[in-house]
Amino acid sequence: MALKTTQISRCLDKKLQIAGYEIPDLLAIFFLLSLLNFMFGRTDMKIVLVWLPTILLATVLRIGKRDKPDNYLIHLVRFQLRRKQLFAFNEPTEWPLPPAKHARGAR
Repeated sequence: MALKTTQISRCLDKKLQIAGYEIPDLLAIFFLLSLLNFMFGRTDMKIVLVWLPTILLATVLRIGKRDKPDNYLIHLVRFQLRRKQLFAFNEPTEWPLPPAKHARGAR
């Protein structure tokens, strides 16, 4: 009886990219494009007000994210939104009084 084998892909951990951009990058680019198109889509300066900022954002993301880790935008947004003070322990819900000292001569 022969052992049954199946071929599998060797790139299971490869990140998903489209045209060199990660999915959060594409969402940011297309969100900006749709927002600007909604606001300035019917004006005569559509190229300057809609397409130029979108292309500029795409270029800044491409150059700015060079040599950065995966999902850099998500981590940057989370870092900016969280509290700036971090604690090792949760704050106590009760503040117990310290033990009272006894007077020297009295017992």
